[in-house]
Amino acid sequence: MTDILMIGPYPAWDMEDLEAKYRTHKLWEATDKDALLTGKADAIRAIATRGELGASAALMARLPKLEIVCCYGVGTDAIDLGHARANGIRVTNTPDVLTEDVADIGIGLLLAVARNIPQADAYVRNGSWTKGNMQLVTRVCGKKLGIVGMGRVGAAVAKRAAAFDCAISYYDINRRGDLPYAYVGDLVDLARDSEFLIVTLAGGESTKNIINASVLEALGPDGILVNISRGSTVDETALLAALESKTIKGAGLDVFWNEPAIDERFLKLGNVVLQPHHASGTVETRKAMGKLVRDNLDAHFSGQALLTPVV
Repeated sequence: MTDILMIGPYPAWDMEDLEAKYRTHKLWEATDKDALLTGKADAIRAIATRGELGASAALMARLPKLEIVCCYGVGTDAIDLGHARANGIRVTNTPDVLTEDVADIGIGLLLAVARNIPQADAYVRNGSWTKGNMQLVTRVCGKKLGIVGMGRVGAAVAKRAAAFDCAISYYDINRRGDLPYAYVGDLVDLARDSEFLIVTLAGGESTKNIINASVLEALGPDGILVNISRGSTVDETALLAALESKTIKGAGLDVFWNEPAIDERFLKLGNVVLQPHHASGTVETRKAMGKLVRDNLDAHFSGQALLTPVV
């Protein structure tokens, strides 16, 4: 059997299949991780990881027989792709299969913040409704929506927002000629002209803190920010200041800079809706993600073309 290193656990249905086909070494269970890596260094030919766990250059360098890193998730910013390329190590991820669920949560978070859905639930549960009607909230339909990053998820968010009759504009490195939405080449200009801003960018150094104080100030006191991309894309110091000072109206966040140990100031804010990086967390999508990881592993070790190569 082929030896693979697993950085963190997968759902039971994936673990059962992997353990039936491969000799799995579970790094997260090892009491002495260094000893595990040293003892199995000459046997391990693959790494199965998750987007937030990644695979560092230091880890890959310890495995001289490593051929492939398969990522359960789209984001590969925690995988040292430069090291992989330089050493002939293949890398795969799981795009497309999670696009629709992530886009759903983008719209869901927008609705939750604008319509105060969590507060409305609490209003009923704590008996406040018996004392009077709840305060008025913000409409979503017909508003101006800016999308930061018009890739797979951004396009899926736009499709959903169009059903709400939103006027859609977007910022990206390049204009997309295949889409009817308005392209804005400056992010501050996009924020200034938007009532809602949904971030769907990939992570990495090129997008780190791209949503900064200037963007938030341009979004303004009636603006809502939604982040379903990576925590690294938003300057959290600037965001917390904007939420606390009401520079923006509110935010819906699925991702954070230091997740899961997020800044505790978020927990005290009433104008933010928080999600535990769970946008793709449906049974259907997680099964499809796991299958794609397993299919890429199977393809590699049977000499077939990889289904979703990154490197």
